[in-house]
Amino acid sequence: MKRDRRHGASIAVRLQHLDEAIDLARGRASDEVVDAADALVDRAGHRLSIAGDHTVVALAGATGSGKSSTFNAVTGTQLARTGVTRPTTSEAMSVSWGTEQPVELLDWLGVSRRSLVPAGESDLADLVLLDLPDHDSTEVSHRLTVDRLVELVDMLVWIVDPQKYADAALHDGYLKPLVDHAEVMVVVLNQVDRLTDEQRRAALADLRRLLDSQGLQRTRVMAMSALTGEGVAELRALLAEVAHAKAAKVQRFSADVTRQAALLAEELGDQPVPRLDRGVVDRLNESMAEAAAVPVVVDGVLKAWRHRGTIATGWPMVSWLKRLKPDPLRKLRLGLSPRELSPTDVSRTSLPKATSVQKARLDASLRGVLDVATAGVPRGWSDQIRSVARGNDKLLADRLDGAVASTDLEMDRGHGWWVLVTILQWVFFLALIVGVVWLALPFVLAFAQVPMDLPVISWQGWPVQTLLAAGGLAGGIVLALLSRVFVEAGARVKARQARKALTDSIAEVTAVEVVGPIQAELDRLVAAREATAKAR
Repeated sequence: MKRDRRHGASIAVRLQHLDEAIDLARGRASDEVVDAADALVDRAGHRLSIAGDHTVVALAGATGSGKSSTFNAVTGTQLARTGVTRPTTSEAMSVSWGTEQPVELLDWLGVSRRSLVPAGESDLADLVLLDLPDHDSTEVSHRLTVDRLVELVDMLVWIVDPQKYADAALHDGYLKPLVDHAEVMVVVLNQVDRLTDEQRRAALADLRRLLDSQGLQRTRVMAMSALTGEGVAELRALLAEVAHAKAAKVQRFSADVTRQAALLAEELGDQPVPRLDRGVVDRLNESMAEAAAVPVVVDGVLKAWRHRGTIATGWPMVSWLKRLKPDPLRKLRLGLSPRELSPTDVSRTSLPKATSVQKARLDASLRGVLDVATAGVPRGWSDQIRSVARGNDKLLADRLDGAVASTDLEMDRGHGWWVLVTILQWVFFLALIVGVVWLALPFVLAFAQVPMDLPVISWQGWPVQTLLAAGGLAGGIVLALLSRVFVEAGARVKARQARKALTDSIAEVTAVEVVGPIQAELDRLVAAREATAKAR
């Protein structure tokens, strides 16, 4: 009993892993394989949840094989109808040994014809024996009942006769597909009383050879005559041993799980799961950046910094002309500070759409990523990876544009010195104005014939008004030229910073919209393989 519970716990864990693998593989592996595995998990989970330690054994066979006679012989009853009219078994019936009927179990099996044999200290306690309809019956409903119960019972005893033990309907339709359940199947050659000793040995040897050739070496072969009783005691003893061991249920489901996990593993493949190396992702990011017009924005940052710097630090006599020209970034609807960015409505840019050449480069880079990501992966996963990577091209274009629009280009930082230069320029400009007015004042007074003696103020022998005019003019021009050098240096720094910030924003979009979904599918494949391996 302890051994059975331990194995029961083990099969429960394996079923959990198989269920996990099913969830991961759904929509990517074959629907037929996934659905079959899912049905097994449901079936096994329900069976294992049913209270009691009953072992369900089914007697199955073809018309005229003596299956019902064997059922009566083993049970010591005449419950199963026998005779020459075929088929004699129209629906499954059960005999249970114990103190009460395993109602929940029989309801799950869908067996309504039930009989109970008080077990007491019987060697068949907790055994449920089923008599199935003929698997070769002309009635479709009979064959469907057999097919259904063959999937549910813990152990199968196939009753064959000397004439039809090699029947293809049995071997191809049932025995071969159940090769993984060889340990929980027995093939009984009935009606051996009709054979001579030599014929019996030959028939048993040929039956053994057939089973071995089909991979059923672990399936036991027995000889019996339900009519004379020969071999009945041995079959009953075998059933008693199985019922006592209480391992058939776990063995059956263990084989089922192994088989379904193996089928699922074939769907998942065994080639190494590819990894997206940095190089191929970087090339994709570069193509994304080109398609999103990042070079245009970087050039706009360079020109905008020059434009704004010239206005702020240039000679006032000419710098005002710059204000008549549009700001290069504002034309693109870019360069907004974080305070100006709406948290809920990211502004759209006025950047040019990607050219056909840029689109072709982007498509080529994306194909390169997909070629790496799908190398050696199963077809279903490959299709899914391509689907999630391609996604919605229009949505991707919007996300790229939004990433550019929402990137803080830091155009409101790094120009504090402009204020000082602006003040100095106005000081020089005022000096120029004062000097020029002072120099022009005598001529104006003379022209107006206004007699007035103006004081003469000099410094180092130079008239102050001349120094003011010349100094204001020269100072403003020199300061503007020097400032232009620093503005240009700042513009280049800002352009580099903008390129990095924009590249990071584009890379984030690429990671979320393309690389992330691809990697998630690859990780899903790895997880599915691991879960399947644990289930096996």
